[in-house]
Amino acid sequence: MRPLPGRPRPVRAAHPTAVAVRADITDADDRAAMLDEVARRFGGVDVLINNAGTLVDRDFTAGTDPTRDLDAEIAVNLSAPIHLTGEVLARWPTPEALVFVTSGFALVSPTRAPTYGAAKAGLHSFTEGLRRQLAPYGTHVLELMPPTTDTPMNAGKTGTKLPASEVAEVALRALKARRPVALPGPSRLLPAMLRLAPGLVGRAVARL
Repeated sequence: MRPLPGRPRPVRAAHPTAVAVRADITDADDRAAMLDEVARRFGGVDVLINNAGTLVDRDFTAGTDPTRDLDAEIAVNLSAPIHLTGEVLARWPTPEALVFVTSGFALVSPTRAPTYGAAKAGLHSFTEGLRRQLAPYGTHVLELMPPTTDTPMNAGKTGTKLPASEVAEVALRALKARRPVALPGPSRLLPAMLRLAPGLVGRAVARL
């Protein structure tokens, strides 16, 4: 476990009790060290937010290897959140809430990044099944499906990006209301559009 330099300083200034830890969530030892520090400082986890993710463009028609570093992409987007959730539940079986940040691409996969859609679809399915498992124990399982959000990952993208603060506000309201899914901004239209005009959604995604 390594302290994060630089970026957490403004957070620490505003929230002196916050703890920032650099950890690779695909590494079992890093995850264990991170949870050890949480246990030492706070005694346990009330809310776990699985937010790490990466999108990799993969063209399976380009004549080159489209699966380069695929295992690493799937690990960050799918298997690591599942591992971390299991490790949290092994230590603290009844947290208040578990949050999984998926994407509208979990419902309609992006043409330029089909493996990202596949991983997010897997996380979406895991979230649904886990919600039913944990319901008798009172743990709220929330799926957050934001649209393109103004984060460092999307810094080079043009077009409309939802402020991260707005996504956070929608997530907090959903947690308070114990809703199963939170759909910030344009994402709230996606389920209805997929029912009413799936072809139109597919064509729109093809241009992304």
